Amino acid sequence: MKPTEGKPNRLHNEKSPYLLQHAYNPVDWYAWSDEAFAKAKSENKPIFLSIGYSTCH
Repeated sequence: MKPTEGKPNRLHNEKSPYLLQHAYNPVDWYAWSDEAFAKAKSENKPIFLSIGYSTCH
């Protein structure tokens, strides 16, 4: 699948190049936000945190 195929997730409006790389992942990612924590709390689910950055070699 090409990176821009399919339906974008919540990251498609972010400014971070790293987050934008994952805007078309088949995962309903949330950026670090109060909304993400409120949803996890309301559903009694843990936070799955992905940490990374984009780089060019």
